[in-house]
Amino acid sequence: MDIHSITLRYIEAPLKEPFVTALNTVKTREAIILEVKDQNGTSGWGEVVAFSSPWYTEETVKTCLYILKDYLIPLLKGQIISHPNELQKVFASVRGHHMAKSGLECAYWDLYAKQKNIPLYKLFGGSRNTVETGVVIASHDSSAAIDQISEYKEQGYKRYKVKVNPQTAVSFVEKIRIAYPDLPLMIDANSSFTMGQLNTLKQLDTYNLMMIEQPLAYDDLLQHHYLQKELETPICLDESITSVQMAINACEMKSGQIICVKMGRVGGWSSALQIHDYCHMKNVRLWCGGMIEFGISKAHNMALATLDGFRIPGDISSSSRYWDEDIVTPDIAVENGSIILPEKPGIGFDIDIQVLNKRTKLMEQYGVGKENVF
Repeated sequence: MDIHSITLRYIEAPLKEPFVTALNTVKTREAIILEVKDQNGTSGWGEVVAFSSPWYTEETVKTCLYILKDYLIPLLKGQIISHPNELQKVFASVRGHHMAKSGLECAYWDLYAKQKNIPLYKLFGGSRNTVETGVVIASHDSSAAIDQISEYKEQGYKRYKVKVNPQTAVSFVEKIRIAYPDLPLMIDANSSFTMGQLNTLKQLDTYNLMMIEQPLAYDDLLQHHYLQKELETPICLDESITSVQMAINACEMKSGQIICVKMGRVGGWSSALQIHDYCHMKNVRLWCGGMIEFGISKAHNMALATLDGFRIPGDISSSSRYWDEDIVTPDIAVENGSIILPEKPGIGFDIDIQVLNKRTKLMEQYGVGKENVF
């Protein structure tokens, strides 16, 4: 691939409105943007989607900065990488830190597709050039949530997810169901329930939900197995799926009926593809999750969601869902509940350098070509 340099940018931007979960409220989004440039000046782009604090996984923006600067990027210095699949072996000496690894791997894949002059989704054998979209309603105020649903229904979103907590989940969902009896609705608990609240979870069975996402602890596949036996509503695993092996374990243990795939959480494209292939073979339903991300990560997710196994609309919304200005151009736009993928090589979107520079708080460049051997 003849890599010349890697540029790391730490960026920050306010959300248009707070994003409220059972564990945290996000008002400002930090991220790391990685640009991998070859000797011809072509750039591939990746985004590190860790949050500012470790409420979702143990990784944060600061831990990713440290791992990237002190470990992962130095491992690439002087390396001759002919294919992005080689990165997993290069990074094998660094255990975990999947979000940091994913940001780099995504940038390499984007560059590789551009060098091959092919859209990323076609490179991976995507079966369609459109993806159906879902939207996350992250407010614990039922009136505000119902108003937001009304707004997003006008844009044609195909699936609606609301964030819940054990104390108010039943009453919250009931109010939404009164307003929208037939809405394609799911809930996300972000590991906030325990088996001691089984009666509450069983009450939610009466509301015809598409799924309950991650009701129990992220590291407890066994209790999810027992819970799924008690519920009619399908369980979807999110935070539990941290690797290919955890996805296999979850399928074999029947810990849920659906898996949410997030590239950042599992380490990048290579792992996400293996999870897709295994789950598709096992007839386990998949959808592509979101991370309140900027357009670079969202573009990678859109390409992933074109694969055959992804048949449930994912958390793939328009640029305007979170941002007054996104860092990609043109803006990602939802039309009649779907997004049409661009046919340009790579992720298909250009980077709005003016907006990116405005968001950038730190920028560092590293030479990693053959001439930069330690």
